Parts: sequence; C-alpha cells; structure tokens
Amino acid sequence: MATQAKIAVITGAGSGIGRATAHVLLEAGWNVVLAGRRRDMLEETAVLAQALPPRTLAVPTDIRDPAQIVALFEAVKGTYGRIDLLFNNAGISTRGIPFEELTYEQWSDVVAVNLTGSFLCAQHAFRMMKEQDPRGGRIINNGSVSAHVPRRNSTPYVATKHALTGLTRSLSLDGRGLDIACGQIDIGNAATERNTDTSVGRLQATGRVEAEARIDVRHVANGVAYMASLPLEANVQFMTVMATKMPYIGRG
Repeated sequence: MATQAKIAVITGAGSGIGRATAHVLLEAGWNVVLAGRRRDMLEETAVLAQALPPRTLAVPTDIRDPAQIVALFEAVKGTYGRIDLLFNNAGISTRGIPFEELTYEQWSDVVAVNLTGSFLCAQHAFRMMKEQDPRGGRIINNGSVSAHVPRRNSTPYVATKHALTGLTRSLSLDGRGLDIACGQIDIGNAATERNTDTSVGRLQATGRVEAEARIDVRHVANGVAYMASLPLEANVQFMTVMATKMPYIGRG
C-alpha cells in the first residue's frame, strides 16, 4: 500500500473547515483522502499543503450520489488498504429562507447532503473499520451549535444537525464492541466563505440584525485533530468550538 501512515477521509475538503482540517492532519503526519465536488478545489487543498500523492488522494465526490460514495471508499481501499478516520464534514444550508417558503426540493437537498450523505459515508467507513486488520477506527461528525439551538429561518439545517447527533450516538454504541469510536464536533461561527455575512449582520432571535464574532477555521481543525489523535480506547463524544463572544449562551 501507499504508506504506513494513518489514513483520514475528509468530505467537503475543498474549502473552509475541511481544507483547514486536511492541512492540520497532514502536518501531524496523516495521509488524507480529499473528497468534494470540485477536483480543482481538492487539488488546491493538496498544493497549498505541499502534500502530493501518496500523502493526499483527491477523489471528486458528490455525496448526494450513493454511487459516488461507493467509488470514494473503493478508491480509499484500493490506494491505502484501510481507513483510520472519517471526518463527515460536508454540509449545506438554505440560508435565511422563511419556513413557509421552503420548497420540497430545498428541504430534500439539505437532507441528502447533511444527513443521508453522512450516513452513507459512515456506513462505508464502518464496514471497512470492522473488517480491516488491525480493526477499528474513528468517525467524527460535523454537528454545529445548531444541533442544540436554532437560528431563525434555518429549519432544514437545524433538523439535519439534530439528526446527526442521533447518528453520532448510535454509531458510538454500535461501534463500541468493534473498536470504532464516534464523536461529534459542534462548531459556532468559524470564519469561512460560507458565512462571511455573519461578521456583517445575521438575523437574531430578537428580530434584530447584528454582526457576530467569528474564529479562525484552524481552531476548529485543531479540535478535530485532537479528537483524532486519541487512542481508540478514548473518545471525545461531543466537543463545541465557538467564538467566545457569539450570541449562543444565554437568552435571545
């Protein structure tokens, strides 16, 4: 196989939290499989880290498509022979559409990526971890603080992030006897292109629009890397990494 380093698979690795996490894991000596819809962005992630194959493997993958997920994990197995970490990071939202105006297609798209895609990736990783030698591995789900409290006009995103918490707990139990650990990182206001509007103004529970504090994505990536660094007999079940001054703790 390509190398003896540990193997991580990251979905949504072409930008934001996924890219930052790939860079931190690469710095820590991992080999990283970069999954995402755009090959050019995945390859840019590798180039920026100065980590070419076999340290990285770019596999264009739209996790809405079960066949592409199958191809992703076949590529992982064929190239490296095992998987030590899956970071279920890819996610989308409908961003500010009032509940009564949401379409079935908008709802279904968020569910397909955030929940069903994460389930299918976890299932393929779980099967590999169960069968490989040495057995076991770790799955980390990207939850969001929306897994605990909602924003206004964000029902599909909030509902799927709550569901991911159920997936995390179930995988933790089902994987316990197979040396498969599962945890969740809930993130609040990481500074990515996806939420640049947060630093300008977001709709609050009170109805006001106010700017919110954000944190560098590398702080989130370091959290994922810490969770991934633990031996399989230890697990961070839930971790919250957030901007200290964001309006999360307290009444709104």
